[in-house]
Amino acid sequence: MQIPLEISFRDVPKTEEIENLIRDKAKKLERVYDHITGCRIAVERPHNYVKTGSKYRIRLNITVPPGHEVVIKKEPGKNNMHDSLTTIIRDAFNAARKQLQKLSEIQRKETKTHPEQEVRAIISKIYPDEGYGFLRTINGREIYFHKNSLLNEEFDNLKEGKGVRFFEEEGEKGPQASTVQVIN
Repeated sequence: MQIPLEISFRDVPKTEEIENLIRDKAKKLERVYDHITGCRIAVERPHNYVKTGSKYRIRLNITVPPGHEVVIKKEPGKNNMHDSLTTIIRDAFNAARKQLQKLSEIQRKETKTHPEQEVRAIISKIYPDEGYGFLRTINGREIYFHKNSLLNEEFDNLKEGKGVRFFEEEGEKGPQASTVQVIN
């Protein structure tokens, strides 16, 4: 970490055990994402007399380049009524680890893409009275399509500019889309 770890306690006794747990968990985060520039942790006890939910609140603010901030909050709630402070700290750091892994994958461009959700073209022209239109592909080509080639949309509901996926084949007068699926 470029900036030293900041730990604050509010209405919670500061113990060596809790502080060491936090420092250990923060060090493990650096294995997941080695460019952490800062990490602030707040351990609080928001209410003295709690009828439901945990007595503790944990907040992690982790700063990573280029200007991202990962914020994790574990608030008192009914589901963690009997959880100890160490359990809540572990849960907060597990959530932070998952967020940092996700951010790291995005930055390294390792996130999975789902071909069925990728836009391959947009509807550029529609001729509703004739029942056909044209798609403009990402590389600028014009592809003919007929209303019978639509899979998941009514032809009357189409609008220019909607993203679509399509299967191309060679037609009598050039390329045409045999199936067209509108992507939301």
